[in-house]
Amino acid sequence: MRRTMLAFTAALLASAPIAAHSIQTTPTDRVIDQGTNHSEVMRIAQYLTDVIGARLTNSPGIRKAEDWTQAKFREWGLVNVHKEGFEFGRGWSNEKLAVRMVAPRPLQLVAAPLPWTPRTNGAIAGEVVLAPLADEAAFAQYKGKLKGKVVLITEPRELEEATEAPFKRWTDDELTKRDFYDLPNGGGERPFNAARFTFAGKRDAFLKEEGAIGYAIMSSRNGKLVHGQNSQFQVGQSGALPGIEIAAEDYRRLARLAKMGAKPTLEIDAVNHFDDSDTKAYNILADIPGTDPKAGYVMAGAHLDSWAMGDGAADNGAGSAMVMEAARIIKASGIKTKRAIRFALWAGEEQGLLGSMAYVENHVAKRPVDAGASGIVRYMTWSRAFPITPGPDHGKLAAYFNLDNGSGKIRGIYAQGNTAVMPIFEQWFTPFHSMGATNVSARRTGSTDHVFFDAVGIPAFQFIQDPLDYGSMVHHTDVDTFDHLKADDMRQGATILAAFLINAANSDQPLPRAPLATAPTPADRFYPFPESAH
Repeated sequence: MRRTMLAFTAALLASAPIAAHSIQTTPTDRVIDQGTNHSEVMRIAQYLTDVIGARLTNSPGIRKAEDWTQAKFREWGLVNVHKEGFEFGRGWSNEKLAVRMVAPRPLQLVAAPLPWTPRTNGAIAGEVVLAPLADEAAFAQYKGKLKGKVVLITEPRELEEATEAPFKRWTDDELTKRDFYDLPNGGGERPFNAARFTFAGKRDAFLKEEGAIGYAIMSSRNGKLVHGQNSQFQVGQSGALPGIEIAAEDYRRLARLAKMGAKPTLEIDAVNHFDDSDTKAYNILADIPGTDPKAGYVMAGAHLDSWAMGDGAADNGAGSAMVMEAARIIKASGIKTKRAIRFALWAGEEQGLLGSMAYVENHVAKRPVDAGASGIVRYMTWSRAFPITPGPDHGKLAAYFNLDNGSGKIRGIYAQGNTAVMPIFEQWFTPFHSMGATNVSARRTGSTDHVFFDAVGIPAFQFIQDPLDYGSMVHHTDVDTFDHLKADDMRQGATILAAFLINAANSDQPLPRAPLATAPTPADRFYPFPESAH
């Protein structure tokens, strides 16, 4: 018996190397193993948020992030790692902000600095005056009344009551309802009014001419949340006076006191810094080469920049970390793909998708937009300009995938009206159904970096993610920190992104494309009658 057992054991040991060598694992299983058992996604996110923090475009924070992300891509073995610049504007950062009411009683207020506004050169104090300046017509009403004052320039208002829980995950029924096809409107959108985006400069000039010492706007959310957003980043167009955003509850109190004649006085100490040493912003790019140099490439991206408040965790440290983790997963798994895979971390997204727009213009396609337009004006006019002139990478770029909806679990993908890709994506999601990713929606979604790829005919997509507390609390606010990120969701998201990139890079045929857009036929709407019909 002992001799028989020894012989059986010896046979097992002898056969073990052969059995192990013959075991075959699928690329999907290798991706899942790397993305779950060996994940680095939260370490990436933690460094971007806790260590580097806010990453306003052209700020010291984004410069640190540019260097660190490139170093990580190189560490993982990616090639052609570099930053690609485009003209942006001024650098700006805030070192300190202290805002308190000193009369009729002392009270510390919750506030945020408005980017690209100047410092106070020490604490300044002035009586608060409520002077809503919604347009140039309001200037006459307050002329001669603002000297030495801190001006509340937005109308205080009650915000709508919340009707949904602040933290949310999509139900299956809600996901089903998100699948609908947006019929194009035949060019019937309202004309874009660029003048309203130049109003901020005129308002600042008026305030300075009237002798105001600073101004404040009201936060758009309750709960002592503040944002700190501004669009005056171009050289020569920065704010003329120190500007702050005050929490809604504090702002309303100041407005009530001013209205009743209590003469509230505000003290502001803002230490802000401008940096004009390099007016370019930079996209970070890194590649995993394909086995067929003629097959083109696929791409994944997320924006690295954030606003100045919070640490830019959900928006969009989460997306950046998942894109970086997808690159690490693919390299670590050793999977080879026919097409190259390019990873992009965009700058200037918060000012109008400027980084991804610059990439599209430099590599993919051009549109006849005003060269002098910048920021939101350029963003709003770009997709309306025709004709589209394809560039050198138009035929090479087979697909683009974007992540920019916080750290929520991937539940599906928006097909962006490209109905031919829907059955393909449904098949690609099959291994991830048990992870909650099931929905392929024909719906178009916008406002992030896939938009301009899609606008020039590239198959470009944004994933559907659980909203969590992204829209209700953290988006652009001072509480956008690491604590609001969900680790399991981000591991799932990075794993699915890696799998989609591998599938797109290895498919026999590139993903189907929608027709290249041309100027739309005027809308066939009769009511109300257009002016030209009278």
